[in-house]
Amino acid sequence: MQFREKQQVLIFVTAGVMVSGFVLFRYLPLRKKMKAVEKTRAAQALVITKDMAKNEQLPSLREEFEKLQREVSNYERQIPTDRELGTFLHKIADLMNSHNLKGQFIEPGEEGEGEELNYIPVNMKCRGKLKQIFEFYKSLQSLERLVRIEEVKLLNENNFSGEINMQTRAVVYYRPQGIEG
Repeated sequence: MQFREKQQVLIFVTAGVMVSGFVLFRYLPLRKKMKAVEKTRAAQALVITKDMAKNEQLPSLREEFEKLQREVSNYERQIPTDRELGTFLHKIADLMNSHNLKGQFIEPGEEGEGEELNYIPVNMKCRGKLKQIFEFYKSLQSLERLVRIEEVKLLNENNFSGEINMQTRAVVYYRPQGIEG
């Protein structure tokens, strides 16, 4: 081989080594870093998209939270520290009268004790049109005292007069003396 051929081979080999070195030591590491950066960017974009979706829900969640806070704020007032059963039963009778319900029967059951609250079951019976009974329940819900309806039975009259017999078992609560909310 002549000098010129050797020189050309040497140039090709040197160029090949340089290209190989560039590919191995520069291009491939940078390519790996680029892929890692693209993955990170995609993950961050996903997180941002999820956060934006959550952020859009925030006003409705805040509104729901405020509504629940308003409902719960009266909770302590709705559970008195005294039984006040006579007053409460009188209010129920007044509600039944105001809705023109007939055949009224209101009977308290045996009191029970819970961990934090005591309770009194109350059985109620009356007769009237479905609309009157529905309005009675709405009025019962608006009382200042917390009432939990456990069972409701509505039975049609046999004479098809349009009246319904209503039987309800409810529970009213009170805090024992010495326990404040």
